[in-house]
Amino acid sequence: MAKTKQSLDLNFAFFAPLLDFYQFNKGRIRLNYRDLTKKFLDFNDPSTNAKAYLRQPQFEALEIYVFLKEFLDNAPIHELFMAWSTNEGKFKGRKISDSKGQLKLELFGQEQYKVIFERMKSYARTYPNYIFALTMGTGKTILMATCIFYEFIVGNKWDKDPKYCHNALIFAPDKTVLQSLRGLENLDKSKVVPPEYLNFISSNIRFHFLDEAGATLSTIDRSKFNIIVSNTQKIILKRQHKEKAPLVQLMGSGKPSYQADSVYAANEDLYGFDEPDDDDAIKTNQRFEKIRRLEQIGIFIDEAHHVFGSKLANDMGQKQTETSLRKTVDELASSLNKSGTRVVACYNYTGTPYVGKEILPEVVYAYGLQEAIDKGFLKKVKINGYTNTKTTEFIDVAIADFLENNANQRHEGMLPKMAFFAATIDELQKELRPAVEAALEKHHIPSSAILVNVGDEKITSNDEIREFNRLDTPQSEKQFILLVNKGREGWDCRSLFSVAMFRQPKSKIFVLQATMRCLRAIGDAQQTGYVYLSEANKTILDTELQQNFRISIKDMEDAGKDKDTIEVRVIPPVAKIKLQRIRKQFHMTEKQLVKGISLKLDECDRDKYRIMHTQQDGLPIPSNKSKIKAEDITHVREKRQFSQFTLVAEISRYLNKSPLIIEDILENTQEGIEAIVFAVNEFNEVLYDWVIPHLFAELYDITTTEINEPYEIDLVKIPKDGFYRISAALDKTVRRSSVLIPEEAEKSFHLDTYCFDSKPEQKLFWNLLKDGRVKKLYFTGMLTHGQSDFYIQYIDPDSHTVRSYYPDFLFQKNDDTYVIVEVKGDHEIDNPVVQAKKTFAEAIAGASKMTYRMLESSKADAGIHSILFEDELQAS
Repeated sequence: MAKTKQSLDLNFAFFAPLLDFYQFNKGRIRLNYRDLTKKFLDFNDPSTNAKAYLRQPQFEALEIYVFLKEFLDNAPIHELFMAWSTNEGKFKGRKISDSKGQLKLELFGQEQYKVIFERMKSYARTYPNYIFALTMGTGKTILMATCIFYEFIVGNKWDKDPKYCHNALIFAPDKTVLQSLRGLENLDKSKVVPPEYLNFISSNIRFHFLDEAGATLSTIDRSKFNIIVSNTQKIILKRQHKEKAPLVQLMGSGKPSYQADSVYAANEDLYGFDEPDDDDAIKTNQRFEKIRRLEQIGIFIDEAHHVFGSKLANDMGQKQTETSLRKTVDELASSLNKSGTRVVACYNYTGTPYVGKEILPEVVYAYGLQEAIDKGFLKKVKINGYTNTKTTEFIDVAIADFLENNANQRHEGMLPKMAFFAATIDELQKELRPAVEAALEKHHIPSSAILVNVGDEKITSNDEIREFNRLDTPQSEKQFILLVNKGREGWDCRSLFSVAMFRQPKSKIFVLQATMRCLRAIGDAQQTGYVYLSEANKTILDTELQQNFRISIKDMEDAGKDKDTIEVRVIPPVAKIKLQRIRKQFHMTEKQLVKGISLKLDECDRDKYRIMHTQQDGLPIPSNKSKIKAEDITHVREKRQFSQFTLVAEISRYLNKSPLIIEDILENTQEGIEAIVFAVNEFNEVLYDWVIPHLFAELYDITTTEINEPYEIDLVKIPKDGFYRISAALDKTVRRSSVLIPEEAEKSFHLDTYCFDSKPEQKLFWNLLKDGRVKKLYFTGMLTHGQSDFYIQYIDPDSHTVRSYYPDFLFQKNDDTYVIVEVKGDHEIDNPVVQAKKTFAEAIAGASKMTYRMLESSKADAGIHSILFEDELQAS
């Protein structure tokens, strides 16, 4: 059993089947979400909203965040795992699939599941604790802010619901990261908040940054929507364990002293006999007391990914030490809960789910380093190692290679930067800087391109600090950055393209931290970062990658290799297409209301709202010996009990009519207001599905006018730079110049290169190109971020909002009619969103005298595309 336990402890990651369950049951789960939640998710969904700001890993993590809250009620991880492993509760009926999406049997037996459960339970806190492990550069801080905005929006509307956070306390690991979090205050909230809630967020959120030792917290007691950004040292107190000297005791106040650097003893009275006797402690005490007077606090731990190994184990609760971040949060939560200030949950944002060989048990979502590079969310990387070189030789070779790979380039208007890390200030001053200056002189680059930042104001001036903070701007002309111990902090420089480290630092993990600084993505296409290390540092990097990300240097370098940056140019003249815009106008006129109307409640089918429970003894066999019992258990449903007053108010809110008018209408119905209240209280759905629609029909007449307006669109917009940069796999691209038959090349290519997402799309393109029935063929599915006006608007069936999507193909047949084609995975065809796209696309196509076809990817891959010419087949 010991061997089994160890194997399970090391290899089982619950976050994988948790995501699998969510994606497999997404439609059913969303039925439990409020409309506001659906709107918030849909606004940020990059798969259906081309203008969504969040990237795939950020949005998936947001989905899991909402899933844990709305569907699973903030339950602790070990309880969720127990329900999942036993196939009970919210997880009843769940399936397990392998890496290829194929359903299979259970991963383990129940005895093995119990081993995992016990391990998870041993790390449980007194509050729900979740870890989101997204690798550096995937946008954890933006994700955290989006989650907080969501909390405040739904918490404002349902302020009595205990699962929502009304205030947020953000912990940063150090002062540098805390300063970087100031960007949250200036974040363009319209990127992640739907327009209808933007004014509320902008008007009600209050930021409090405790980045100064003497700063006090100015929150209003019992107020909401405060975001307090601090580190543990700025919040709470700890009794000083070291006994005072006799002279100090004699001259002192007689009260125990405190130090403001760790955990306040939660059980002591803040202003009683434990009152601190120095000014700094009193100010820290004031901050802590202010937090105790806020309600429903969510604790968010940002930038935890700057620590790895044993330090991460301490902070995430794997190991308990008096100075660990987790110990601090535990005691803070204990004290707040005792004061009546409840901690809703703690949300940790880290860069890896691993601590050495173990997986952090409370990880609920993970997105790895290799996957982020593969998907283009980070730069690709090339690692260069050097043996038996002196410092000057190493720097000469590194700078020459960097300049060769980045000659005459700017990205988003910014110069590519190279960072050199020194182990000490003395090394930087006496060895590194002279060597870099000498190397640059060989390339006729002035020393003014160098910027030094060592954290010592005697060496690094205020002007240099300002230059350092503006590195990621087109105005910065600094290109070679010399640093000491700056790799582990919250330095986010997207224009950093290279890192060089010759001397071995004191901390081995620093090699990994510094290396990852140059991987942040920049521009539309995936770029490459260049790392230069001594052979000893390269060996350290390989070890740290395997311990913290389960990948090697080779895996890291191979990631993203199958994709390249393609410069896609428009083939003149710009292809144009004529469409018909369907414009529907609805005219509402108020009717003369007649007293004594009937709502026809007796015609309302209420059986569809009942919860029926059936129980059967034995199997249903032909002899009908099995007994089936059925009972109505609708009484278990949570229902709102309306009075006459609240019913009138609710209807008035929906119909935008005076409550007095609504009350008069209801009282004069044939059913009477008491009968209506009874029917609504029996089944709340009757109010919204029957009563309100019938009242609306009695109050208003709706007439519809449909107008078809012809308009012409460009299939592609002219890019500002003369070309679009697209990251694509080379084996999934087709260039116009590669088509050997001139007649076929002339049939297609409004762009000089087509970049396909899948092999079925590529295969369909070749089959259509060679089909004699096709006169013109355009691949339109690659420009999905506003580069084309050829898109179809549809109404999302969940959020009821207008969305846009870009079909895959448009081709013209020999009879000059057009066909719009969408290639979809076989398992996606029946998805409600896909069907909604199809419905609206067919309407647009019909009005424009076109045809819309949806083709399963299996048929496209097999070369079966006859359905696209179905009209011709029927005619023949």
